[in-house]
Amino acid sequence: MPDKELEKGILEKQFKRRTFLKWSGGIGIPLVLGGFGASQLAGRKEPDNVTKAETPEKIISTCSINNCGGRCVIKAHVKDGQVVRISTDTNEDDILSPQMRACIRGRGYKKILYHPDRLKYPMKRVGKRGEGKFERITWAEAVETIANEMKRIGETYGPESRYVNYASGQSWGLFGGEFMARKLLAMTGGYLGFRNDYSSGAGNVATPYTYGTNNTGSSFDSLLHSKYIILWGQNPSENIFSTPYTSYLREAKKNGAKIIVIDPRYTDTAVAFADDWIPILPTTDNALMDAMAYVMVTENLYDKEFVDKYCIGFDEAHMPDGVPKEENLRNYLLGKTDGIPKTPEWAEKICAVPANKIREIAREYATIKPAALLQGWGPQRHAYGEQIMRGGAQLACLTGNVGKLGGWAAGTGYWSRSGIAYPITFENPVKATIPCFLWADAVERGTELTGEDGLQGTEKLRSNIKLIFNIGGNMLVNQHSDINKTIKLLEDESKVEFIVVSDLFMTPSAKYADILLPGTTFFERWDIGVPWCFGDYVVFGEKAIDPLYECRNEYDVFADVAEHFGLRETFTEGKTMLDWVKVCIERTRAELDPAFPTFEEFRKKGVHHFSFDEPLVGFKKQVEDPENNPFETPSGKIEFFSKALWDMEKHDVIPPFAKYVPAWEGPADPLKETYPLQLISWHYKRRCHSTHDNNPWLEEAARQEMWLNPADAASRGLKDGDRARVFNGRGELTIPVKVTSRIVPGVAAIPQGAWYTPDKDGIDQRGSINVLTAQRPTPLAKANPQQTNLVEVKKA
Repeated sequence: MPDKELEKGILEKQFKRRTFLKWSGGIGIPLVLGGFGASQLAGRKEPDNVTKAETPEKIISTCSINNCGGRCVIKAHVKDGQVVRISTDTNEDDILSPQMRACIRGRGYKKILYHPDRLKYPMKRVGKRGEGKFERITWAEAVETIANEMKRIGETYGPESRYVNYASGQSWGLFGGEFMARKLLAMTGGYLGFRNDYSSGAGNVATPYTYGTNNTGSSFDSLLHSKYIILWGQNPSENIFSTPYTSYLREAKKNGAKIIVIDPRYTDTAVAFADDWIPILPTTDNALMDAMAYVMVTENLYDKEFVDKYCIGFDEAHMPDGVPKEENLRNYLLGKTDGIPKTPEWAEKICAVPANKIREIAREYATIKPAALLQGWGPQRHAYGEQIMRGGAQLACLTGNVGKLGGWAAGTGYWSRSGIAYPITFENPVKATIPCFLWADAVERGTELTGEDGLQGTEKLRSNIKLIFNIGGNMLVNQHSDINKTIKLLEDESKVEFIVVSDLFMTPSAKYADILLPGTTFFERWDIGVPWCFGDYVVFGEKAIDPLYECRNEYDVFADVAEHFGLRETFTEGKTMLDWVKVCIERTRAELDPAFPTFEEFRKKGVHHFSFDEPLVGFKKQVEDPENNPFETPSGKIEFFSKALWDMEKHDVIPPFAKYVPAWEGPADPLKETYPLQLISWHYKRRCHSTHDNNPWLEEAARQEMWLNPADAASRGLKDGDRARVFNGRGELTIPVKVTSRIVPGVAAIPQGAWYTPDKDGIDQRGSINVLTAQRPTPLAKANPQQTNLVEVKKA
């Protein structure tokens, strides 16, 4: 990744980054009002006596670069400088190079491009911060103000006071605006860095304690060899992990694989693929995992040969030095250390999965080979999410499905065997970093943070955060936990003294800007789209039209800011964004893959699929030749039991092996007497995080509504379509109710990403779930707990 600090990630090299309502033909050129763009669209007139020649339509292949796990081909049909309609990939569809077809979000992007509410010119705040009152300014004033405040705050408080907030929104590409901000800050003294992410934060830290790496996945074509697949909290039909992923699930099912979905909701993925849906109470996944392991051990179904050869910590004979031998996983499962055998009956009372069903899936997973357990990241976004990721890995090892074709090692699940050479690199002279979820803590009490809070690179910060760049993301307010607490923090101008936001719209986060900049969509710039960490492909992003109004790419904006420091040439190296795309392709061909297409070849084809002779199998080398390929753990083996975790001496919340730890605001919390429903969220098919929430087409396709089981709805006098109040001690919102048996009783679910829209009393009217979520981080990773919430629901 561009930032060397980010490239190292949480554990050096191990952590990586990270059918619609059909239409055909043109929808017509939209009416766009205000600013320079209006004159572009509506201000041109031809003389009455001039016959205008018909302008041919040009089809330009570009790429959606929302912060979405996949990358799809977007074909912009351009006429007279306007995108008149969108189509998608029509290349040959082959299982090893599937079509990169756009989902509902990509197909609906024209409504974002020409939305009348696009930000059109730079502005400065004139009211109180958060009121959303701004006045238009010139780009020269905006750039000068940013440069002056960078200098002032850096000189007054030191470089650690400057921070670029996590989140990339609709600019997750080669030229993500947040990378440009960090590069310039690095060139002018540095900035406080962050580690980890909101998506898989607990897993990113926990999984390496088992395997030594987060690269625990296999390529998706390996699933064509699987006979049994468990999708544990994973919903790729809506949350696109990788554009071709579901193609492989379909083929695996055609090949006879049985697919199990474990989730509190009967998701679209369960509808499409599941032979069996296992509904489970949120935060109790490890109880189910423990009971499955108990069945495998007591019925002698586990792969003893694999466990003895490759793992440590299972029994007395395979424990690390320096710890009591009896403190092993087997004894925990059998109840020898705490007096509680982890039987299916024990687990049923916790997770609400019937004991006979627990035995069934445990036996199937242990005996049907090869089998793949793939973990989603939603379940690990809870109070003790670290346990869930290690627990899945334990099951994969107990069944001997690690390092085997058609198996899967579980855990975080990253995999990559291809890639491109990022052309823009820099190094931050400030080595201090915080977990990204704790940025609000660093505003409030940055100088008080210690290593116990996750501070690394220094023993003490010299300043709280005083300057924030929030580029392209909505994490400043909308996507961060406990919105009411966050906005009070941001409203206090004595804390964060200067905030710059660049975005497409006046989002809830943009309202807290001091300087607000109008950004560009992927139609208005050159780029290359790469998937998160899954997929053998990259997608070309050609600029289809010139930026509308006064909108500008952040690369060009920060080049202007750099000029105020005398660093424009150093920042740009004399190159435009198009130049950097060409450099990227040239370096990839020279350094990584001579078969990678040239610029013109890539541009013409629109997508490049890397080809391989066989599937990538995670940990194949370690299993086939362990002496020459040890695991990257301290012991060189898979660590059921981590001595490093044991030595932390927090065994109740950070145990040395994965186990069920009852969650605060979980089903066993006494607070449930006051707030009896567990509240979770999911990545909705009509949004990518919060992007597209204002897209009218997608509102037609899937409205913002809360799922509630019929039993819970009836006890509250709620009918389908009623509007309900949802509240706890942190806040309140109102939202329409969808009464459905597709969700387990005792649980409510609100799709995440709706834009916070408070009424005069501060009660959100849109259904923005983070009004109700907590800022208390997980104990080990200091990651977000946004799936851990107790609420009450009443009719509005």
